Amino acid sequence: MVNVLSGVWALLLGVVLIMLGNGMHFTLIGLRGEIEGFSSTELAIVTSGYFLGFLSGARLTPLMIQRVGHVRVFAALGSFMSAALIALPLLTEPWVWTLLRILVGFCMSGVYVAAESWLNAAATNETRGKVLSAYMIAQTLGIIGAQGLLTLGDAGTSVLFICASILVSVSFAPILLSAAQVPVVEVARPMPLRDLFQGSPLGTVGIFLLGGVYATQSGMGAVFGSQIGLTSTQIALFIAMLFAGALVLQYPIGWLSDRMDRRRLVFGLALLGALSCLLGWLTSGGLWPLMTAAFFAGGVTTPLYALLLAYTNDSLPASDMPAASGGLVFTFGLGAIVGPLVTGWAMQRMSPQAFWLVLAVTFLAIALYALYRMTQRSVASVDETESYLNVLPTASPVAVEAAAEWAVENAEAEGENVTR
Repeated sequence: MVNVLSGVWALLLGVVLIMLGNGMHFTLIGLRGEIEGFSSTELAIVTSGYFLGFLSGARLTPLMIQRVGHVRVFAALGSFMSAALIALPLLTEPWVWTLLRILVGFCMSGVYVAAESWLNAAATNETRGKVLSAYMIAQTLGIIGAQGLLTLGDAGTSVLFICASILVSVSFAPILLSAAQVPVVEVARPMPLRDLFQGSPLGTVGIFLLGGVYATQSGMGAVFGSQIGLTSTQIALFIAMLFAGALVLQYPIGWLSDRMDRRRLVFGLALLGALSCLLGWLTSGGLWPLMTAAFFAGGVTTPLYALLLAYTNDSLPASDMPAASGGLVFTFGLGAIVGPLVTGWAMQRMSPQAFWLVLAVTFLAIALYALYRMTQRSVASVDETESYLNVLPTASPVAVEAAAEWAVENAEAEGENVTR
């Protein structure tokens, strides 16, 4: 593992710094929005704006890179993102924030495409799985660490926004200075949703619903915490627990995924997510029950994403996997746009506790649909399934395609070993 990291450590350091800045700004939006008196619906629109930009960036950035190159696109997007983060506390109007968040989301998606292309080019067939795992850990640690940085300042001032901008600006140095090889970016055209649904109904529906879950947790979690009276430190801990759970549970869930019917595992994880959200809903007054709910609700979200990707690949021929990866990223993005809007509306019409209620209902819908699909298609043999894809919901199609390619190669290698 040390030999693997020696070739990509600068890229991973840059990713950690990017996630520190981006993770800070996600939570700051909820904290500062509450101070400015924004409603739940307004903050939900601001949150959805980020994922609208992210979805657009995933489609357009590869074309931009092909026209003017990695370095120019990477530097330009970084500059715009850094400027947008500084502008947020200066222009505290919901519609301005929405536009700025669309810009930040677009830039962040492009940064992912460029960074993941470099990372994929630096990996070999033998090391790609380990590199992807290290990349996932770097991203998650960056998000968790960002919550700790939030306790060092006041969201009512511009200081923390400036710190987030500085972290994003500095993050590009190790990436640009180390990435000597400029890879070719070739992202497959996304599979049409109709074809994707026909190939894997559970994968398509599950990814769409999970997009709403992830966006609600990451974007509306701080809004919920502010509205129920948590302190800034408690809110930072709450968001950190959402991602800490994913870091802890990812490996055991991946181990199970390669050894049992993945639909049963999807059902079980979604049910655990629903029960965790019900715990958060019922114990609104207790801090540690709230943190426990966040740990498990967030802990199953990221593994579910990787699990649904792997399950979809099980249902498709290898030649369709690149296009399916793009289709799933697009489907996830649509869900991420819709989810916060529904949650924000519910929180404003009912109470802040609707945050948990919407999440619980969405998790339950995934579980019930997985249960239904078990009655419609026979279970695939464990020997015929692809390897679990260790990727995050924030990954661009570049990383998802690379993970799918690694899964196919890994499965073929295991099959050859068995026949010998």
